Amino acid sequence: MSMDIRIKKGLDIKLQGEAEQIITNAVASNVYSLLPVDFHGITPKLIAKVGSKIEAGEPLFYNKEVEAMKFVSPVSGEVIEVERGEKRRIIGIKIQASKEQSYKDNGSFDLSSATADKVKNHLLSSGCWPFIKQRPYDVIANPEKSPKAIFISGYASAPLAADYDFVLRGKEAELQAAVTALGKLTSGAVHVSVAAKSNNVLSSLNGVTLHSVSGPHPSGNVGTQISKIDPVNKGETVWTISPQDLVIIGALLLTGKFNAERIVAVGGSVVKNPKYYRTKIGAEVATMIYDAGIDSDNFRVISGNVLTGRSIKPDGFLGYYNNTITLIPEGNDYELFGWNKPVFNKVSNTRALTFSWLTPNKKYDLNTNTNGEHRAFVLTGKYEEVFPLDMFPMQLMKACMYEDLDEMEALGMYEVAPEDFALTEFVCVSKQPHQEIIRKGLDLMLKEIG
Repeated sequence: MSMDIRIKKGLDIKLQGEAEQIITNAVASNVYSLLPVDFHGITPKLIAKVGSKIEAGEPLFYNKEVEAMKFVSPVSGEVIEVERGEKRRIIGIKIQASKEQSYKDNGSFDLSSATADKVKNHLLSSGCWPFIKQRPYDVIANPEKSPKAIFISGYASAPLAADYDFVLRGKEAELQAAVTALGKLTSGAVHVSVAAKSNNVLSSLNGVTLHSVSGPHPSGNVGTQISKIDPVNKGETVWTISPQDLVIIGALLLTGKFNAERIVAVGGSVVKNPKYYRTKIGAEVATMIYDAGIDSDNFRVISGNVLTGRSIKPDGFLGYYNNTITLIPEGNDYELFGWNKPVFNKVSNTRALTFSWLTPNKKYDLNTNTNGEHRAFVLTGKYEEVFPLDMFPMQLMKACMYEDLDEMEALGMYEVAPEDFALTEFVCVSKQPHQEIIRKGLDLMLKEIG
């Protein structure tokens, strides 16, 4: 069964430096790092100590609240450092990779006869469970709850995001195995969304409800698709998962090995040769960005896309859920009279001295400058123009700021994640941190309501 989803509200931000569809094997990292900051709301408890010899897929730590939830090493080697921050909080676990990779054997798995409990226990023990996230709260899924549906977005509409039509080619067996297993974990449907008129291998999967998506960003966001297909109400849970994470789960079910391979799009206006790299979760980004070439000495590296990614140093590590590395100019220069002259080289959804609406297909070289300073919210109506969910974005953010749980519930807080507010943050004339506000609101609800 296939259904069309047409999104009218939104904004496509076309940037220079889109990755060419060429896959290069990245130089193998000497060190890989697993960063607990990628797993929001998790309190890690160490299993592997400094000096421990480990195999790929062997647990490094577990979740203090759900001890069965394991987080495993992407490579084999030796744990060389446990980085700690304030109050001895773990901020990173570094693994010195061995030259010859070895994998923990999780055993064969018979999907045809497996029950939901067997699938769940296998994913928890093998370290694949963290790939499954849930709405509400946008955290790793609670294995004690059963979702009413599972959502997979095979369409990445964010600026310079990796093209799933390209990176998933040849992965049909792994994707089908993962979808079959996930289908046993829900009494509802497994919803898969692909771009309209695309050639995505997800379109040929069995046991899914297929949706065709069209329209501007954020049409590819899974939250947008959930709101149009089966919105989340109070007391309900849905699970979400990324297609490349499906490949890792499928490979584990078929081979018994945790293969943390990622195909990563490296792009941006300062990249000389933007293209795709085959690497692994937690790899050093320097193994890719310097091979692609950098045409600047003042740039920012973002693990993820420009709207929702995390700024890292050039010697930083690829985020656990990221398949994009974006490099754009650092906007720390002063623009004389930037507020009081016609603007031809920036994207805007207004027509006040801006002209990007005249050239909708033009690609821009944008930097990190916010082009303004933080101030109180201004009622402009611009948020609603780029926010396709059926709710009031400004009122919801204000409810989060003054911590009114009843109002947050009434305004639809159970449906949203920080990424759903990335575009409203981009067009915000008040320069408010929308994603941070929503994240704090979700954390408050999780603490008080659970």
